[in-house]
Amino acid sequence: MSRELHHRAVVADAHNDLLIAVAARPPRRWASFFRERWLPQLREGGVDLQVLPVFIDDQFRPEGALRETLRMIECAHTLAEGNADEVRLCLDGSDIDAALAEGRIALVLALESAPGIDADVELIPTVHRLGVRVASIAHWGRTALADGSGEDATGSRLTAAGVEALREMERLGILFDVSHLSASGVAHVLELATRPVMATHSSARALLDHHRNLTDEQIRGIVATGGMVCVNFLGEFLAVDPAERTVDRLADHIAHIAEVAGPDRVGLGPDFIKEVSADVNPPCCEDLEYAELLVPGLEGPRGLPLVTDALIDRGFSEAAVHQILGGNVLDLFRKELGRPA
Repeated sequence: MSRELHHRAVVADAHNDLLIAVAARPPRRWASFFRERWLPQLREGGVDLQVLPVFIDDQFRPEGALRETLRMIECAHTLAEGNADEVRLCLDGSDIDAALAEGRIALVLALESAPGIDADVELIPTVHRLGVRVASIAHWGRTALADGSGEDATGSRLTAAGVEALREMERLGILFDVSHLSASGVAHVLELATRPVMATHSSARALLDHHRNLTDEQIRGIVATGGMVCVNFLGEFLAVDPAERTVDRLADHIAHIAEVAGPDRVGLGPDFIKEVSADVNPPCCEDLEYAELLVPGLEGPRGLPLVTDALIDRGFSEAAVHQILGGNVLDLFRKELGRPA
């Protein structure tokens, strides 16, 4: 019953770094590699809407960040064009609705931390023209726009360029993503935001006091903008004890955020790092610590039906399960993506 419900629902994944893995191949292989390696996983997991973040590894920063950003954006366009029978790169809600109606997976481009832009905020319209519709301005450390959550102790707010970036995103219809942003940065964004913001992959700090997780106050602030929180699946953000990093513990975080925000303001932001790592790193060089970071069964998109099972076991109604799996992200994207101020 739950599997039937899962595949009947719109399933939205707000954060999967698969572009890193695809872009690591030669350009002539981008479309075919996605079709061979990633498309089956997305289909088995029932994914209907996939956010594709452009994340730039440290080796490209700072000098090569813009070049690698453009390369990964081109990769997204190439894999979409080469698999047009299965996926569609979407710029707004009508594109997403058309993709879903045709049985295609709707792809939405995002920037994670945006190191390719740095303080050159005038490039935000450029990436918007190239299809970017979601963006964050910091990762773990400091950027020219803001501090990431790893720098919480600084108490730093957005820089002047960061404030300008927020305004540009709001003007263009790019959803502002607060995942990874420092606590004071989140507070600053919530003070300034005139349009909905979202957290694409953050869990509940009330259940685990980790700087990457959101407090109840932050969650309420995000909801007050009209935005939502998508829950991160990484075990590191769910529980201290690796033995407690389970699907049931993930359901705890989803249930808590649903209680604080409402079931119409929570979604899924898995952050499937094992699949990406396996595609990028040779077996000799894989980080063995990844095993402790993962929730068993949720190493990749194929495991997503387990989340539906857990939500049903928790007593969530069928309507609420539909909302959490993807209906809420779909509603937000329909209203906000590409809508100019």
